[in-house]
Amino acid sequence: MLRRPLAARPTPPARAWDDLRLVGLKLIFLLVIRAVSLLGLSRREWWWKDAEILMLRHQLAVAERQHPRAHSRLTWPDRAWLALLAGTMPTERLAAMRLIVTPGTILRWHRDIVRRRWARRSRRGRSGRPATHRKVRSAVLRLARENESWGYRRIHGELAGLGIAVAPSTVWQILKNAGISPAPRRDGTGWAEFLRSQAQGILALDFFTADLLNGAKVYVLAVIEHGTRRIRILGTAEHPIQPWVVQQARNLLMDLDEAKTSVKFVLHDRDASFTTAFDAVFQAAGARVVRSAIQAPRMNSIMERWIGSCRRELLDRTLAWNQHHLMAILREYEGFYNTHRPHRTLNQAAPLRPRRTAHRPHPTIPRFRETLARPFVRRPPET
Repeated sequence: MLRRPLAARPTPPARAWDDLRLVGLKLIFLLVIRAVSLLGLSRREWWWKDAEILMLRHQLAVAERQHPRAHSRLTWPDRAWLALLAGTMPTERLAAMRLIVTPGTILRWHRDIVRRRWARRSRRGRSGRPATHRKVRSAVLRLARENESWGYRRIHGELAGLGIAVAPSTVWQILKNAGISPAPRRDGTGWAEFLRSQAQGILALDFFTADLLNGAKVYVLAVIEHGTRRIRILGTAEHPIQPWVVQQARNLLMDLDEAKTSVKFVLHDRDASFTTAFDAVFQAAGARVVRSAIQAPRMNSIMERWIGSCRRELLDRTLAWNQHHLMAILREYEGFYNTHRPHRTLNQAAPLRPRRTAHRPHPTIPRFRETLARPFVRRPPET
């Protein structure tokens, strides 16, 4: 009678088997040591055992005061041994004992051991569905964040056009796990999408304070272009009154006219220094003034982020003697920021300096040339 040969089951990796064997050997060694200790304790007097238990309890109390998180350094054999001993005692007795872990933790360890055991058996011989590549996940999330009106079906179609073969359900699950709704947004353009689409014509203005060496507080007016990330320090003043602020707006428009930069939107907060006359200067030039909401710095996040960079990189590291000295270091930082400091939004380029692309020759060309330059030597025939 012929028997059908059994299909070979896929064996787990050798490293996993080595880890399981090592844990098993440790557990067996610990059980043997505890059994020998139990035999030795059975021959002692009862008063001797009680005194030893009291001493161990006191030492445990001292160890808990010195190392309150000693339970976090327990190994798996230690947890298995404690769970095995705890299974032989009632729960009420465990609650009255002084342990480095709670009874609920021991019971959870026991459940975890059982769960791992059955999970290992259920996965035996099953490969499962392959995980989605991280580059596919990053592409899905980027398309979803940059196009809020796209649903998972549209994103799946765009990926198919790029040659990325994934199922629509995979795209739906990636968006769901990232906290993004798989359905397209239909309630209009969001604030982030509006800023990205109109970045080339948006100017963001804001005041921030700087403390001088004598304790005086100076207000600094700065403006940044959303499209190029170019920063401009308009001026400093201890009391930014309306005529001074209006004059700074006029100077800014003249500088933009010389640079041939068009402005569509001017974004600033609801500071009292930005008066109606200040807004009228930009409105006369054809720009629309947009005020951010109350206590909403994220609506002017690009400007707020630059102010934070200026404080961390300049003002927190430099002492300004007076207002003239403050303006000098701010001008120097403005030149550094516009001509040298890299930006992730600009692909690690500076606002006024494009990124240089170094030409790298093919690595096989120099080796091929070296091979041609070597003299040809004829080897003698082997005998």
